[in-house]
Amino acid sequence: MRRVRVRLLDTRPLRCSQSFRDLWIGTSVSQLGGQMANVAVLAQVWDLTGSPVGTGAIGLATGLPTVLFGLLGGTLADTVDRRAVVRATTAGHLLAAAGLCVQALADNRNVLLLLALVALGTSCSALGVPARRAFPVRLLPSDQVAAGLALTNVSFQAAVLAGPALAGLVIARWDFPAAYAAQAVALAVSMLAAARLPVMRPEGGDAASGRRRPKRGGWRIVLRRPTLWGSMATDLSATLLAMPIALFPLVNEVRFGGDPQTLGLFLSAVAVGGITAGLLSGTVIRWRRAGLVQLSAAGVWGLALACFGFAGPLWLALGCLAVAGAADTVSVVTRSALVQWETPDAYRGRVSSVEHVIGVAGPELGNFRGGLLASATSASFSLVFGGLSAVLAIAVVSAANAPLRTYRTPLAAGTPAAPGADDAVAAAGQSG
Repeated sequence: MRRVRVRLLDTRPLRCSQSFRDLWIGTSVSQLGGQMANVAVLAQVWDLTGSPVGTGAIGLATGLPTVLFGLLGGTLADTVDRRAVVRATTAGHLLAAAGLCVQALADNRNVLLLLALVALGTSCSALGVPARRAFPVRLLPSDQVAAGLALTNVSFQAAVLAGPALAGLVIARWDFPAAYAAQAVALAVSMLAAARLPVMRPEGGDAASGRRRPKRGGWRIVLRRPTLWGSMATDLSATLLAMPIALFPLVNEVRFGGDPQTLGLFLSAVAVGGITAGLLSGTVIRWRRAGLVQLSAAGVWGLALACFGFAGPLWLALGCLAVAGAADTVSVVTRSALVQWETPDAYRGRVSSVEHVIGVAGPELGNFRGGLLASATSASFSLVFGGLSAVLAIAVVSAANAPLRTYRTPLAAGTPAAPGADDAVAAAGQSG
């Protein structure tokens, strides 16, 4: 029987590429500030409305702009200098964060104004994410791409772990304005890091202007390649049907007396599981059956959240959330690598925008769905029904998509991509 070697996080991308290191630092800092602001928004909306529908509406304020502006950001990333897109959109997000700070200082009691500012910041972020996601595959050797994506995911999970705890301390001592100010400072640091990135025009762009007409078929590649649409459908099934965040305040109030520290523990437990899986990602990125790994991890996510719906003791609830967080990290790392490997650079901005829309809008709309169902039934029913529905939907995707089930990554560590892979994808897109 073949022995599986456990490998820790691969840090070669941070050691070997100054540009990737700058990108990683800027992204990591902005994610930490964003998590602090997310907790402040969740708490402020709950304070203003006291309703799961109100907290679920945060999902609409972030999900809809992500869909509208994320796709536009994909076209921008395949048309102009990607560094310029990242810098401009980060500046816009910084202005939105400053607006959140001002409304909190003014003791705003209008939840619509708060949600509008959240939507503005999300719009700016969504415009820039496809360009930001297109950087690692150009900055790193082919055998380090998955490791770079794993590092990015670990920093996100670390932000999810530390952000809520920091936000709780900051809000308790200085109230909401300080949490929003922390996000603004983080975005300023991210802008400085983006200024150090190299110019990155899409392949085939005009050398003088950095502009070009994007190749046709960029959106259709997703539909015409089973590995791409299957991977994204798996993620959408998991998040749209089983996202639990909007239900955390209600679960905390009903089962655990509404202690704000417990609310922070819910968010941190997900991150603990995610970081644990991330620290062992050196093993995950060497599993070449990326499609099967993603499908399995997404199914574990749904089952863990269904168990969270039943869990009575706090330790069991936190354990279920930690398992869900670990499964989510494995799913995200394998999906991200698969999408980047399967997409040529000329289409990478648009395909990345679709991935981002699904990766952000799916959870936020899933939060809204969960809040509505919980308001009509209960938090437990919403969690259990959502988790089991996600498992069923993922099973359907798996049964209908043999190419994803049997997919093997074209890159083993240290080997080049399969010859002609990009040409095949490009031909598929143009034939659409």
